[in-house]
Amino acid sequence: MPPITPFLWFPPGQAEEAARFYCRIFPDSRVERVVSLPGESPAGPVEVVDFVLRGQPFIGMQCAGGDAFNHAVSFTVYCETQDEIDRFWNALLEGGGHPEACGWLRDRWGVAWQITPRVMPEMMAHPDRRRAKQAVDAMVAMVKFDLAALQAAFDA
Repeated sequence: MPPITPFLWFPPGQAEEAARFYCRIFPDSRVERVVSLPGESPAGPVEVVDFVLRGQPFIGMQCAGGDAFNHAVSFTVYCETQDEIDRFWNALLEGGGHPEACGWLRDRWGVAWQITPRVMPEMMAHPDRRRAKQAVDAMVAMVKFDLAALQAAFDA
Protein backbone atom coordinates (compact mmCIF):
# COMPACT_ATOMS: atom_id res chain seq x y z
CA MET A 1 0.00 0.00 0.00
CA PRO A 2 1.19 3.53 -0.69
CA PRO A 3 1.61 5.90 2.28
CA ILE A 4 -1.80 7.50 1.63
CA THR A 5 -4.78 5.45 0.43
CA PRO A 6 -8.42 6.61 0.15
CA PHE A 7 -10.70 4.72 2.55
CA LEU A 8 -14.44 4.54 1.83
CA TRP A 9 -16.95 3.38 4.47
CA PHE A 10 -20.04 1.82 2.93
CA PRO A 11 -23.23 0.58 4.60
CA PRO A 12 -23.42 -3.16 5.36
CA GLY A 13 -23.33 -5.38 2.29
CA GLN A 14 -22.20 -2.66 -0.14
CA ALA A 15 -18.39 -2.29 -0.16
CA GLU A 16 -17.61 -5.28 -2.37
CA GLU A 17 -20.52 -4.43 -4.69
CA ALA A 18 -19.24 -0.85 -5.03
CA ALA A 19 -15.63 -1.94 -5.60
CA ARG A 20 -16.65 -4.40 -8.32
CA PHE A 21 -18.89 -1.73 -9.91
CA TYR A 22 -16.01 0.76 -10.04
CA CYS A 23 -13.61 -1.88 -11.38
CA ARG A 24 -15.96 -2.59 -14.30
CA ILE A 25 -15.94 1.12 -15.19
CA PHE A 26 -12.26 2.00 -15.02
CA PRO A 27 -9.47 0.32 -16.98
CA ASP A 28 -6.45 -0.96 -15.02
CA SER A 29 -8.71 -1.78 -12.08
CA ARG A 30 -9.20 -4.83 -9.92
CA VAL A 31 -10.44 -6.10 -6.58
CA GLU A 32 -7.38 -7.44 -4.80
CA ARG A 33 -8.98 -9.04 -1.76
CA VAL A 34 -12.09 -9.18 0.37
CA VAL A 35 -11.62 -9.94 4.06
CA SER A 36 -14.33 -10.53 6.63
CA LEU A 37 -12.90 -9.49 9.97
CA PRO A 38 -13.08 -12.15 12.65
CA GLY A 39 -15.22 -11.41 15.66
CA GLU A 40 -17.82 -8.73 16.01
CA SER A 41 -17.34 -5.00 16.21
CA PRO A 42 -19.79 -2.89 18.23
CA ALA A 43 -21.40 -2.00 14.87
CA GLY A 44 -21.76 -5.63 13.72
CA PRO A 45 -19.94 -7.62 11.00
CA VAL A 46 -17.12 -5.85 9.14
CA GLU A 47 -15.77 -6.60 5.68
CA VAL A 48 -12.76 -4.86 4.12
CA VAL A 49 -12.19 -4.69 0.36
CA ASP A 50 -8.82 -3.74 -1.14
CA PHE A 51 -9.20 -2.55 -4.73
CA VAL A 52 -7.33 -0.55 -7.35
CA LEU A 53 -8.84 1.98 -9.77
CA ARG A 54 -6.62 3.10 -12.66
CA GLY A 55 -3.58 2.23 -10.62
CA GLN A 56 -4.78 4.02 -7.44
CA PRO A 57 -5.30 1.75 -4.41
CA PHE A 58 -8.48 2.16 -2.36
CA ILE A 59 -9.85 0.48 0.72
CA GLY A 60 -13.58 -0.05 1.11
CA MET A 61 -15.18 -1.15 4.34
CA GLN A 62 -18.73 -2.19 4.98
CA CYS A 63 -20.05 -1.84 8.48
CA ALA A 64 -23.01 -0.22 10.17
CA GLY A 65 -22.63 3.21 11.71
CA GLY A 66 -20.77 5.16 9.03
CA ASP A 67 -21.54 8.68 7.89
CA ALA A 68 -23.04 9.48 4.50
CA PHE A 69 -20.64 10.54 1.77
CA ASN A 70 -20.61 14.29 1.06
CA HIS A 71 -18.85 16.83 -1.16
CA ALA A 72 -16.06 17.35 1.37
CA VAL A 73 -14.32 14.47 -0.45
CA SER A 74 -14.66 13.66 -4.13
CA PHE A 75 -12.67 11.88 -6.81
CA THR A 76 -11.62 13.64 -10.00
CA VAL A 77 -11.41 11.57 -13.17
CA TYR A 78 -9.39 13.38 -15.84
CA CYS A 79 -10.53 12.61 -19.37
CA GLU A 80 -8.78 13.21 -22.69
CA THR A 81 -11.84 13.07 -24.99
CA GLN A 82 -15.57 13.67 -25.01
CA ASP A 83 -16.08 9.94 -25.49
CA GLU A 84 -14.20 9.30 -22.24
CA ILE A 85 -16.24 11.97 -20.43
CA ASP A 86 -19.48 10.44 -21.71
CA ARG A 87 -18.44 6.87 -20.88
CA PHE A 88 -17.37 7.56 -17.27
CA TRP A 89 -20.29 9.93 -16.67
CA ASN A 90 -22.92 7.47 -17.86
CA ALA A 91 -21.33 4.48 -16.15
CA LEU A 92 -21.07 6.17 -12.74
CA LEU A 93 -24.70 7.32 -12.94
CA GLU A 94 -25.89 3.76 -13.62
CA GLY A 95 -28.16 2.26 -11.01
CA GLY A 96 -29.32 5.39 -9.24
CA GLY A 97 -26.63 8.07 -9.39
CA HIS A 98 -27.53 11.67 -10.11
CA PRO A 99 -25.83 14.48 -12.04
CA GLU A 100 -24.83 17.75 -10.42
CA ALA A 101 -23.34 21.02 -11.67
CA CYS A 102 -19.89 21.65 -13.17
CA GLY A 103 -18.99 18.07 -14.07
CA TRP A 104 -19.89 16.62 -10.67
CA LEU A 105 -22.10 13.62 -10.07
CA ARG A 106 -23.05 11.32 -7.22
CA ASP A 107 -23.01 7.61 -7.82
CA ARG A 108 -25.65 5.27 -6.35
CA TRP A 109 -23.77 5.15 -3.01
CA GLY A 110 -23.51 8.94 -2.79
CA VAL A 111 -19.79 9.11 -3.59
CA ALA A 112 -19.00 12.41 -5.37
CA TRP A 113 -17.05 12.26 -8.65
CA GLN A 114 -15.79 15.03 -10.90
CA ILE A 115 -15.60 13.93 -14.54
CA THR A 116 -13.24 16.57 -15.86
CA PRO A 117 -11.49 17.28 -19.17
CA ARG A 118 -7.74 17.03 -18.65
CA VAL A 119 -7.33 20.51 -20.23
CA MET A 120 -9.66 22.22 -17.73
CA PRO A 121 -7.04 22.98 -15.03
CA GLU A 122 -4.75 24.55 -17.65
CA MET A 123 -7.61 26.64 -19.02
CA MET A 124 -8.52 27.91 -15.54
CA ALA A 125 -4.88 28.78 -14.76
CA HIS A 126 -4.11 30.32 -18.15
CA PRO A 127 -2.16 33.60 -17.89
CA ASP A 128 -4.67 35.30 -20.22
CA ARG A 129 -7.30 35.82 -17.52
CA ARG A 130 -9.97 36.79 -20.10
CA ARG A 131 -9.63 33.37 -21.76
CA ALA A 132 -9.58 31.64 -18.37
CA LYS A 133 -12.77 33.48 -17.35
CA GLN A 134 -14.51 32.49 -20.57
CA ALA A 135 -13.72 28.82 -19.90
CA VAL A 136 -14.87 29.10 -16.27
CA ASP A 137 -18.09 30.89 -17.32
CA ALA A 138 -18.81 28.06 -19.78
CA MET A 139 -17.97 25.45 -17.13
CA VAL A 140 -20.36 26.80 -14.48
CA ALA A 141 -23.22 26.73 -17.00
CA MET A 142 -22.74 22.99 -17.62
CA VAL A 143 -23.78 19.85 -15.82
CA LYS A 144 -21.81 17.22 -17.79
CA PHE A 145 -18.82 18.81 -19.50
CA ASP A 146 -18.96 19.44 -23.23
CA LEU A 147 -15.30 19.53 -24.23
CA ALA A 148 -15.91 21.22 -27.61
CA ALA A 149 -18.02 23.97 -25.99
CA LEU A 150 -15.38 24.55 -23.31
CA GLN A 151 -12.65 24.79 -25.92
CA ALA A 152 -14.76 27.15 -28.06
CA ALA A 153 -15.40 29.44 -25.07
CA PHE A 154 -11.70 29.41 -24.17
CA ASP A 155 -10.68 30.20 -27.77
CA ALA A 156 -13.30 32.94 -28.36
